[in-house]
Formats: sequence, structure tokens, C-alpha cells
Amino acid sequence: MANEHILVIGANGQIGSVLVAYLRDIYGESHVVAGDIRIPEQEQGIFVRLDATDANALAAVVAQYKITQIYHLAAILSANGEKEPLKTWDINMQTYFNVLEVAREYRIAKVFYPSSIAVFGSGIEGTALQEAPLHPTTVYGISKVAGENWSQYYHSRYGLDIRSLRFPGIISHQSAPGGGTTDYAVDIYHQAVKGIPFTCFLASDTRLPMIYIDDAIHATVNLMEAEANKITIRNSYNLAAMSFSPREIAHTIREYLPNFEIGYQPDFRQSIADSWPDDLDDTAARTDWGWRPAYDLDKTTREMIGALNQKYQTVKD
Repeated sequence: MANEHILVIGANGQIGSVLVAYLRDIYGESHVVAGDIRIPEQEQGIFVRLDATDANALAAVVAQYKITQIYHLAAILSANGEKEPLKTWDINMQTYFNVLEVAREYRIAKVFYPSSIAVFGSGIEGTALQEAPLHPTTVYGISKVAGENWSQYYHSRYGLDIRSLRFPGIISHQSAPGGGTTDYAVDIYHQAVKGIPFTCFLASDTRLPMIYIDDAIHATVNLMEAEANKITIRNSYNLAAMSFSPREIAHTIREYLPNFEIGYQPDFRQSIADSWPDDLDDTAARTDWGWRPAYDLDKTTREMIGALNQKYQTVKD
């Protein structure tokens, strides 16, 4: 591990902000470079301001820090992506092409590419199997399917060791919602802890796959640390932890905050959510590299409310 030098692109985002700290605990602070177009409020460890659409800038960082692994997390998400579809496609794909080419040219040992439940669409009812048809309804989902296919192409054509997970909605307290359709499941906790009635943009019975941030981070690193001969899926692994509806998450919140109020005003994001599966079959991930989630909805709610209570109390103090 001492010889690994890791670049995390999109380090200030929901996953990146937690992943960087976790990787530094494993590999050492000097072995993990955080890259983002936005400068963080507090810089800890090595940070580079990096626009991943600039291939030359990316190559310069890889060369300077002798990078051996890249976690590529930069993207415009589903709901925000529908506001500017062509921009979303350009940014999501150009950044990944830059990563693929720099990985090929500099012989990067491993690349992580995050996919999403957004790759699924019509034709799936209930649980999405690993080999389910992919008919995305958003430009974000379209870009993720394309990225999965390019990952498999660069692996088979150039031998690049690219690994990927189809993330469910990610719930975390470390960062604000980032414009995804599943982000109601983050915002709802913030509003509940602050004592503000929450208006959900999805219908009360809309079930979607979700995962707590700790499980998402552990799954990512466990996949990347698995022996290469255990990786049988080279487009992207389904990843599952829990599935629930807004009504169900509100019920668990009321166990801690009995006065919590929620209303429902479905908007354009409802049709996006309706095109996604209720759950994912992640048998391949469990079989190949031992994936097991540690968080269910009750444990997630306990963790979120505890952390956000502390956060907002600190702000008051």
C-alpha cells in the first residue's frame, strides 16, 4: 500500500468528501490527492484545484503525484442534469474520457467509476437483476450507461483494471443534497432535525433503493482492494442495501422526532423515480468480493439524526 498514490476527482462531493478521509486512514495522508474544481473550506492533506474537463491539467496532476489509482466521482446528477441535458452529457462524458485516456497513457493500475440506478428505465418491475436491460430516462442515466460500456471497452481493448458500482441513492450527513432524485432522503433528515415541516417531491409510496454513506464507502474500497481475478463484472456491479418509501422514512424519523411533519407535492422528479427499480439484485457483488451492508433504515435514521443534532447544536453554540 505504501507504493499507492491515489487521486480522487470530485473530492468535495457527497462520496468524495468522506472517501478521501477514509483512504487517507488506510494509505496515509501523503498518498491521497484530493482534486475538485471547487476549493474546500478547510484544506487537509494534498488538494489540487482540478477541472477534469481539462485533459492536460489532469495529466499534469497524474504525472506530478505519480498517481497509481483514480477514483472518478465528478458528474452532474439526475435532477440537475435534466435542466441542462447537453451540458450534462458533455461534462459527464468528457471528464470520463479524460480519465480513461490518462489511465491508458500513464498505465494507471486501477480506476473506479461510479454508476447509478439511473441506468435502469422502462421494462423493469420490482427488483433489477444484474443483467437487466438498461433503458435510462435521464441524460445522467444515459451518460452512466455509456460510461459503463466504455469501461468494459477499455478493459477488453487496453487491459485497464476499471471497477464500478451501480449506487443506489446515498444518504449522508457530511454534505448537502447534490441535485439527485434520491436526495429527498438526505434533505428530509436536515429539515426534521431543524423542526421544519418537509415537503417531499415524490409520492408517499415511491420505493427506491438506498444506501448509507458508510456502506457506500466500504463497498467502494472493498471492491477496489479485491483481487483482480475475483472481478467478473466489468461494466458495473449492482449494489443493494435497503429500499424504502418517503412514508417509511418519515415513520422512522417520528420514532425520534414525534412532531415531524411531512407533505407530498410530486414534481418532474416523480417520473424519474417511477422509471427506476424498487430494489437491486446484488448477488454478483456478494459472491465475487463478499459485499454485505451493515446499515438498514432504522440504523441509518439513528445515525443521521444523531449526527445532524450534533451539527446544528454546534452551529447554535
